[in-house]
Amino acid sequence: MQERISRRATLKKRVEGQPGLDLVFLVILLLLLSFGLLMLFSAGYAVALYRRGDAYTYIRPQLLFAALGVTAMYAASLVDYHVWHKLAWPILGVSLVLLTIVLFMPEYNGCKRWIVIPGLGTLQPSEIAKFAVVLVFSHIISLNHDRMATFRTGVLPFALILGTVAVLMLLEPHLSGTVLILGIGAVLMFVGGTGLRWFAMAGAAAVGAIGAAVVLLPELVPYAMDRLASWRDPFADPLGEGHQTIQSLYAIASGGAAGLGLGNSRQKYLYVPEPQNDFIFSILCEELGFIGAAAVILLFLLLFLRGMNIAVRSRDKFGALLVVGFVVQVVLQAILNIAVVTNTIPNTGISLPFFSSGGTSLLMLLGEMGIVLSVSRQTDAI
Repeated sequence: MQERISRRATLKKRVEGQPGLDLVFLVILLLLLSFGLLMLFSAGYAVALYRRGDAYTYIRPQLLFAALGVTAMYAASLVDYHVWHKLAWPILGVSLVLLTIVLFMPEYNGCKRWIVIPGLGTLQPSEIAKFAVVLVFSHIISLNHDRMATFRTGVLPFALILGTVAVLMLLEPHLSGTVLILGIGAVLMFVGGTGLRWFAMAGAAAVGAIGAAVVLLPELVPYAMDRLASWRDPFADPLGEGHQTIQSLYAIASGGAAGLGLGNSRQKYLYVPEPQNDFIFSILCEELGFIGAAAVILLFLLLFLRGMNIAVRSRDKFGALLVVGFVVQVVLQAILNIAVVTNTIPNTGISLPFFSSGGTSLLMLLGEMGIVLSVSRQTDAI
């Protein structure tokens, strides 16, 4: 008994002795999380009741993962972020194994993106791959920042990693996840000091890679072409490929300036096929209007700006790169989701961070934000 009390006292002293984390970033993050949970229940209860006979089908596990994620976030914020130096390569290895395993899983909506874990649910390896790419890129760049202008150090290892991850994800196929990971990698390479000429060459290589994908992965061609045709004219196939986009646009237009009111969406009643997931932003626009949509976009913008503030004040390159990678991941994913929902870009099947249903995504996101908060504990004041 005495030993247990002593351990608690020791732990309490360690926690109290920790430097303060960035409260502004934490408040913005918790606002996004709370807003997301509220909208998930509002957008998803009708389809949950129809599909599963239980209106709480989507929100119940999301609340559980939110609680686990906040706990993981707090725990990660207490750990010195330099420990991720040692874990970067092992986590990348695990993510590659999982990306391979998922290819042997059953299809859902024509894709293989989830590993079914009996009794526990599903695991989405692409979420772990995003985390792994940020860790490994930050690890490599921080150790070789003075040699990033060379091809051998500043391009080759990153191209090999991104190429391997991209091929595995294209086999699912998961185009949106591939684009997101390539974007995160490019941002970290640019911030890390990779020469601009290598980006120009990468653009040319990308064109060649697309040509190779057409030859080597012919099943991707009809998949991608259908998405492009639907994007250009969704009304050409209103009951097929264009249905989701059309219903999304109807929902956004119905919202007007102030919206129909929280819970009053009409499109969520089986018109928008996935109101709790990829197209949750359209339901938000319908219920809360332009004002609500602008508020969400503002929160993501504030998260980005505060994250960059933490990165600038970081005491070393590794911490700065971790923050840039994780914050850019969230914001870039939000931009892609909103662009899809508004039909600005073709439908790529990408979720809205902190809003869309998905336990793996939410848990990983909050864990990553915990690392950002860990970095914020070791920053210089401005």
